[in-house]
Amino acid sequence: MSDPEIEDLVGDVSPSFDHVLSCVFGVRDHESRTYLTLLDHPGSTVAELAETLDRDRSNVNRSLSTLREKGLVERRRRLLDSGGYVYQYTAIPVPEAKERLHGALDEWVEGVHAAIDGFDPDDRE
Repeated sequence: MSDPEIEDLVGDVSPSFDHVLSCVFGVRDHESRTYLTLLDHPGSTVAELAETLDRDRSNVNRSLSTLREKGLVERRRRLLDSGGYVYQYTAIPVPEAKERLHGALDEWVEGVHAAIDGFDPDDRE
């Protein structure tokens, strides 16, 4: 199955927030679920998320890496009393995610408008 893309939203009259998140940011559904779970469980570790999501830790770790790359999740290191450290993850606030979604979607729409405006039937081969 291919990654969701903005084009998947075209024709969907009432898409869900997680579907919009997946399509606009090009993340998979399980990554959207990870983001939404972090909203309810801020400061979770990979192990805690894996248990909550009922997924393998390595898969959760990959989802978190993708979400961090997209700017949807933040990571901070917490020192353990016993020595060492653990990473804790928190989703960016929904208003910030919405702002980023609007910005990305607006960029895409501008590109579509440019493609429409730039179409010249004589340039086709």
